[in-house]
Amino acid sequence: MYEQYQLPYSVNALEPYIDGLTVETHHGKHHAAYTANLNRFAAEAGVDGQPIEELLANLGQIEDPALRTAVKNNGGGFYNHNLYFMTLSPEAKHEPTGELADKIVEKFGSFEAMKDELAKKAAGQFGSGWAWLSADKDGDLRISATSNQDNPLMEGEGFRPIVALDVWEHAYYLKYKNLRADYIKAFFEVLDWKKVEELYKAG
Repeated sequence: MYEQYQLPYSVNALEPYIDGLTVETHHGKHHAAYTANLNRFAAEAGVDGQPIEELLANLGQIEDPALRTAVKNNGGGFYNHNLYFMTLSPEAKHEPTGELADKIVEKFGSFEAMKDELAKKAAGQFGSGWAWLSADKDGDLRISATSNQDNPLMEGEGFRPIVALDVWEHAYYLKYKNLRADYIKAFFEVLDWKKVEELYKAG
């Protein structure tokens, strides 16, 4: 059974950057629904015993097209939101250190340059979707964006997300309305680089 990530902070804890009603709705309604639907559709497809990363990287094993789409959409929604909420904190570390910091400078020139590129990917994503910072098994980094609930695991190129920036309107519209760029700026205020570092080191 796939289990929804449970918040270790209150729904109001990310204010003023992300408001309590948005967290309550986003986590308690949207994320919960993706989790419930994934468990239902994965059981129907006979793939519910697989780790979510393995499942999303091998969606072609599901022969029925409708079930494959249902598992893809809800599995992506489940995984993406687990990562999103896991890396947010009211006591966020605002910059990486150590190995990840060094790799970011090597790849992008500076931490600020990486943030700018990720923010541009998020702002430029047409419609609903996500922007990602991902790493491969060798520690290389890549910034990308996907539509809907797709993610880099589904692309089969060996990259796994370590930062998930949600730009579906339900992630920000109650507070920021159509000002996506303001939400993106606020996101970085609660993104916990300590947790991102842990994910990077986990390989």
